[in-house]
Amino acid sequence: MFNSLSDRLTATFKNLRGKGRLTEADVDATVREIRRALLDADVAVPVVREFTGQVRERALGAEVSGALNPSQQIVKIVNEELVEILGGETRRIRMAKTGPTIIMLAGLQGAGKTTLAGKLAKWMKAQGHSPILVACDLQRPNAVTQLQVVGQRAGVPVFAPHPGATSELAHPAGDPVAVARAGVDEARQKLHDVVIVDTAGRLGVDADMMEQARQIRRAIVPNEVLFVIDSMIGQDAVNTATAFDEGVNFTGIVLSKLDGDARGGAALSVSSVTGKPVMFASTGEGLDDFELFHPDRMASRILDMGDVLSLIEQAEKSWDKEEAARMAKKFADQEDFTLDDFLAQMQQIRKMGSMKKMLMMMPGAQNIRQQLEQFDEREIDRVEAIVRSMTPHERVAPKIINGSRRARIARGSGVHVSEVNGLLERFAQAQKMMKKMAQGGGMPGMPGMPGMGAGGARKGGKNAPKKKARSGNPAKAAQELREAEARRAAGAKAVPTGAAFGQQSGDFDPSQLNLPKGFDKFMGGK
Repeated sequence: MFNSLSDRLTATFKNLRGKGRLTEADVDATVREIRRALLDADVAVPVVREFTGQVRERALGAEVSGALNPSQQIVKIVNEELVEILGGETRRIRMAKTGPTIIMLAGLQGAGKTTLAGKLAKWMKAQGHSPILVACDLQRPNAVTQLQVVGQRAGVPVFAPHPGATSELAHPAGDPVAVARAGVDEARQKLHDVVIVDTAGRLGVDADMMEQARQIRRAIVPNEVLFVIDSMIGQDAVNTATAFDEGVNFTGIVLSKLDGDARGGAALSVSSVTGKPVMFASTGEGLDDFELFHPDRMASRILDMGDVLSLIEQAEKSWDKEEAARMAKKFADQEDFTLDDFLAQMQQIRKMGSMKKMLMMMPGAQNIRQQLEQFDEREIDRVEAIVRSMTPHERVAPKIINGSRRARIARGSGVHVSEVNGLLERFAQAQKMMKKMAQGGGMPGMPGMPGMGAGGARKGGKNAPKKKARSGNPAKAAQELREAEARRAAGAKAVPTGAAFGQQSGDFDPSQLNLPKGFDKFMGGK
């Protein structure tokens, strides 16, 4: 969604590189380009004016003039101001102290409230809660049926005592206010700790819709009222959000259709104008395409700094710990990396979701966006088909795969022989890399695998440091031994515990490295 804005801002910052000192003209030119980029992205004019004013004031201040790298300081300022207009900090759902937590959804028709109700319910269920959906949209044709289907897919019960309207001309069956009240009572009786109420929407803001939403709010007294807004709505987002804020006094915002190709101004405008935080974002059509909104991470994505923390969380959520432990043991035992292992790793990656989305979270991804957009997600399916067309012996000994075997594998997997050849070449490279890692021949100076010495040299291997031969004179040999022990003792005092260089692998302390929070867990730490 923010591709255009990200490209414009990245290009603007490139013009500042290499400048040892920024003049007022440089700052004005940069701010002018940022203003144009935000306006082109459909950000509301008042928000643009306030944002660029803050950036200019800080850029002309002491924090930039006294910086060693002024261009990086400008990027830091823009990043901090982006975080501020996106809400400042991550805001989570306030759970009720007693009884069920009631969450009411409000928004225009077509914003994606009903689908989002199912996504939120599935997300809450994954957090250990027991949610129930309440169908209060009795006016849109088949809205109740849609919620029931979504609830079934999410594995969450739906309270729907009335079928609602079956056509545009039919009158709604039942009172949505009474249904909402009965839904909360049902949750208390069935011991559900979260109630998600789906309300009706209109194609535009009108008095009847707002009055109905107000009545439902008064009847159930929700803990959270989430305003669902279509991220592709453009400049009208501010007017719609302001009307709903005055009408139902919502407590948080949910951005739907964030995976669209619109310019994304709504996301940067609504929170700043209403003063209410963006709490969740819907990033696709699947029920799992739903995430907690982190303003700092979204700002990093816009500025092409990546979102490594979200990537780590995604990996932690979907990665099979038993498979990871099995692979770690193979490394420790120096066993060969086989095509079965390769297939298992590919399946692990698939569980994490779309490869395109994951790769776009990496820093600098905007530079290869065109290649990523051309990436075919079905490539993983083709790789799996090729490997599964091999015999068990071929998977553990790929060197026996000659020309006739390659032709047979290609026929069995429905691909060309050239694709089989390409996979085997890539696997051979991966196998060599895995072997080097297992033998400790990784990055110089970094601790090796278990059983390795400092710098990754295998004990007794060809890379191991050679020991100096001792003298044949017993007295001289004893003297040399004492000197060697003294040198080792001095070296131990000089190198602190946890240093990254000059230590045994058992002394390595990952906490000394400047890694993102949670990275140690992702890498298998405790």
